[in-house]
Amino acid sequence: MDTNAYIELENKYGANNYHPLDVVLARGSGVWVEDVEGHRYLDCLSAYSAVNQGHVHPKILAALQEQASRITLTSRAFRNDQLGLFYQELSQMSGYEMSLPMNSGAEAVETAVKLARKWAYVVKGVPRYQAEVITCQGNFHGRTISMISTSTEPLYRQDFGPFTPGFVNVPYGDVAAVAQAITPHTAAVLVEPIQGEAGVIVPPKGYLQALRELCDRHQVLMIADEIQTGLGRTGRRFACDHEQVRPDIMVLGKALSGGFYPVSAVLADRPIMGLIQAGEHGSTFGGNPLAAAIARAALRVLEEEKLAENAARLGEYLMEQLAEIPSRYVKEVRGKGLLIGVELHHQLGGARPFCMALKARGILAKETHQHVIRFAPPLVIDQQTIDWALPRIREVLTS
Repeated sequence: MDTNAYIELENKYGANNYHPLDVVLARGSGVWVEDVEGHRYLDCLSAYSAVNQGHVHPKILAALQEQASRITLTSRAFRNDQLGLFYQELSQMSGYEMSLPMNSGAEAVETAVKLARKWAYVVKGVPRYQAEVITCQGNFHGRTISMISTSTEPLYRQDFGPFTPGFVNVPYGDVAAVAQAITPHTAAVLVEPIQGEAGVIVPPKGYLQALRELCDRHQVLMIADEIQTGLGRTGRRFACDHEQVRPDIMVLGKALSGGFYPVSAVLADRPIMGLIQAGEHGSTFGGNPLAAAIARAALRVLEEEKLAENAARLGEYLMEQLAEIPSRYVKEVRGKGLLIGVELHHQLGGARPFCMALKARGILAKETHQHVIRFAPPLVIDQQTIDWALPRIREVLTS
């Protein structure tokens, strides 16, 4: 079968809930992917940071194969010999005392909201069912009903209401707006350290630190959604580390499995996470032995190969090189580490034609928020590969 045949199958039998580039990938290794016709591409999306460790990392693959040959699923009705080790290693890596594993990122953010609400009622004394969570305009926390209830993107909300109550929306990057929105009923502030889906929006310097101080002053939990920004992507283990901020609740996903399996987790210390009692929350697949074994290997690769350090060094280099391209199309280059957005002037009509032109030159990138090209290659990339890509990017942005 060729590319068109596979696309026809998707269009005939699949829900039309994505608008992908018309490339059908069949293989991947490191930073490179190959389509069904043998064309090779540099992956500059990394499955939205799920493959920070690169495609089909051999150490994570070995862990998957070894565990899959023993046992894959027990449900949480029984214990398994991988989950406790995963808990321990995740705590040692993150500094949080406890964690709660889920599958998708949206599930994990929902879990964090449930946890914050219980804390508000049991610890803070908020009247039952009146807890509020402050969220930010432009956020992306997933597409479940509750998560789109936090969203300001019309596409995510249209025709899907009524929405979950209890969320208050404020402008991103505006500490004063958060302060004004806090009431005695406020349980938490939920924030992305960098808004990826909104177009790689980096908040003002000191924003996270100011939020941390504000939350402390008003007895409000700070929840950081680090599903895309965490685990090395921005040049630090967590994006919050750039401002030496420790949220009360941290949400991880994507790279937690290196792209092999859906694994997410909510992290917190015992006074918060210890509030969850048996039966109050769970998932048949959350914390299964295959997921735990894969995640343990994925965490080891991040640390052993110093991928955060590589992202910091090469991200700075790539951003500098992109900013120097003399392009009449480019409005701004922004980002942190290897999470970089190139915003184009809006009168051009969108970034997709540029992404298609990049594809024709062997680079896979994707538009986000219509006008932004996101460059976020796997963190295993080297400078030689970036130098291979730069002339091709320059050609597209200056033609």
